[in-house]
Amino acid sequence: MKILVTGASGFIGGRFARFALEQGLDVRVNGRRAEGVEHLVKRGAEFIQGDLADPELVQRLCQGVEVVVHCAGAVGFWGSYEHFHQGNVTVTENVVDGCLKQQVKRLVHLSSPSIYFDGKAHVAIKEEQVPKHFFDHYGKTKYLAEQQVFGAQEFGLEVLVLRPRSVIGAGDTSIFPRMINMQRKGHLSIIGNGLNKVDFTSVQNLNDALFSALLAAGPALGKAYNISNGAPVPPWDVINYMLRQMDVPPVTRHRPFALAYAAAALNEGVCKLLPGRPEPTLFRLGVAAMAKDFSLDISLAQQYLDYQPQVSVWTALDEFCQWWKAHHPS
Repeated sequence: MKILVTGASGFIGGRFARFALEQGLDVRVNGRRAEGVEHLVKRGAEFIQGDLADPELVQRLCQGVEVVVHCAGAVGFWGSYEHFHQGNVTVTENVVDGCLKQQVKRLVHLSSPSIYFDGKAHVAIKEEQVPKHFFDHYGKTKYLAEQQVFGAQEFGLEVLVLRPRSVIGAGDTSIFPRMINMQRKGHLSIIGNGLNKVDFTSVQNLNDALFSALLAAGPALGKAYNISNGAPVPPWDVINYMLRQMDVPPVTRHRPFALAYAAAALNEGVCKLLPGRPEPTLFRLGVAAMAKDFSLDISLAQQYLDYQPQVSVWTALDEFCQWWKAHHPS
């Protein structure tokens, strides 16, 4: 099987492309940074560099592949709606068009459970529980991108959508590096009582789910799937476990939720007024995400993708810490 993995110079796309190569697949990768895929090229991947906003490039990328695993996209809490729409919706439109015109059999699309987030607590949320209004540009545009993917089914494209929650493991340059940096500066506080529970996903478990999506058939097609470790844990336990592994003092200071949320709102408001609209150090979304229960019901993936998470959050944390220490010895 020959597959295309977009966003392969990033964490999730890069880890899955490597996994696919290890399984003996013929893998083409795309990314903006050639240095980010050198390890994949050395393992036998074909690399085509370029921006997925270019429709002609996407057509070339899709030529001769059976399955596209679309991991690229705009991520983050901050930025204009145009930025997120371009990176998530327009790019996905190009990928869908490339799949249809180049007769790709299947598109596996990486989405996000951020589409569910409305600032409230949710436990075991199901795939159909999408809110009427979205909390931020990221969640909204990821959902719109999903609709582009599902709309292609009527033209014969097989599609599956995966929504993994807080992916962790070696190669993560987003979640925990940010926490390490903030705590070293003394900026982290436990928000609320610290007893809320949230989902994480080992990148190895996500790789298994993505690989299953390559092979799934029949009733498994045409669905969105929640993906997580299926074992919610207090986020501050996870963060402090990681910090201790990194020889950084754990977070012990508490801050009331209302105070933290108000400070985040003020921080965002000020940054919107400043020249260049710099990214705030504190976000309302981030405050709510760290203080509220948020977990996914993964029974649909278990039923149709035979998804059984094998790697615990603690093992994934150990993997991240070993990788980070090796690449950041200071």
